[in-house]
Amino acid sequence: MPNIASAKKNMRKSRSAMARNRAQRSALRTALKKAHTSVTSTDDQTTAVTLLDRAARKGLIHKNTAARHKSRMAKKAAAAK
Repeated sequence: MPNIASAKKNMRKSRSAMARNRAQRSALRTALKKAHTSVTSTDDQTTAVTLLDRAARKGLIHKNTAARHKSRMAKKAAAAK
């Protein structure tokens, strides 16, 4: 346990950020799985793309990772049609 006040505050901040990031990452992964399993559903893909863009913007994932996921989803959707 930290003794300095600023270190205590940093620990509180990092714990809350970790919990927030974990929840957002979990929601993103769930949306990606739904989008990959139901290739024909555009609602699931739209949700996944929105979450990918938001995660990349917020720094949860790298922007190239988001682009790669989006590209693979689009490629899979085009092949299904």
